[in-house]
Amino acid sequence: MAKKMIQPPGVFAHSRTGNGALYAVMPPEGVLESRMPNFERTKICVLTSPHRGSRFAQILLEMSEDGGMVAPRLDRVQHFFYVVEGDAVLEMAGETHALTAGAFAYAPAGTSLRLRSGAGRTANVMWIQKPYEAVEGIAPPAAFVGHADQVEKVNKHTQGRTWQHLLPDSDLAFDFAVNILAFEPGNYFPMVETHVMEHGLYMLEGQGMYLLEKDWHECWAGDFIWMGPYCPQFFYATGWQTASYLLYKDVNRDIAFA
Repeated sequence: MAKKMIQPPGVFAHSRTGNGALYAVMPPEGVLESRMPNFERTKICVLTSPHRGSRFAQILLEMSEDGGMVAPRLDRVQHFFYVVEGDAVLEMAGETHALTAGAFAYAPAGTSLRLRSGAGRTANVMWIQKPYEAVEGIAPPAAFVGHADQVEKVNKHTQGRTWQHLLPDSDLAFDFAVNILAFEPGNYFPMVETHVMEHGLYMLEGQGMYLLEKDWHECWAGDFIWMGPYCPQFFYATGWQTASYLLYKDVNRDIAFA
C-alpha cells in the first residue's frame, strides 16, 4: 500500500478538519495510526475517547490478513462492533460468529471476546466502547449479533430519510443507541437539532454539509464527527448518491450530577 503523500515545507496546510468547543470533524487523512497491546497486523485509528472529553471511545480497526486481537479480551466495559468492509470473525461468550460487511455485534460488560479478520481476508471494523450505566431493577442486555440488511428502515419525520436501529430502540436496558441514518440526495434535517445526547458519527457513503455550532463542514465517506451535548447540528445531503452514516448516541438514563 502506497504511503501517504507528505506536503513539502512552505505549503499552506489546507484541511477539512474542524475542532470547535462542542465538536470535532476528522477526515481520515489526518488521523494518525495508533498501537495497542493484544493486537497484531492492525491499524488502530482512535476517533474519540475520554481524552477528547467524550464519555465513550470510538475506534476504527483496519485489520490486515490474519490481523486483530491476539488473545481473548475481558474487561468491564460494553462493546459494539460494526463491519464497515471486509470479513471478520468474532469469538464472543464462547460462540464464533462470521461477520460480513454490514454485520454488527453487541457485547455487554464482562463478556469474553476476540475479533480477527477472516482467514486470508482483511476487515475494517468500527469499535465502540462505553462503561455500562446500571439501573436498579433493570437487567443488563445480553450479547447478540445482527446484520443491517435485516434491520427495518423507518421513515420518522420526512420522506427520503430513514433510520435503522441496530440496537433495540425502546429497551431501557441499553444506555446507548447505534443507528444508521440514510438521506436521499437533497434531503436534510427538518430542524436544527440541539439536545443533551452526545454523538459519534461515521460517514459510510455519500457526502453532505454538516452545520456544527455555527460552522459548516463538508463531509465525505470515511469522515468522523464527534458532537458533544447541546451542539447545534444540521445535515444536508449533497452529491448524486445516497448519504448515510453510523450514529452513536447515549440514551435512556437519568441526568447525572457530579
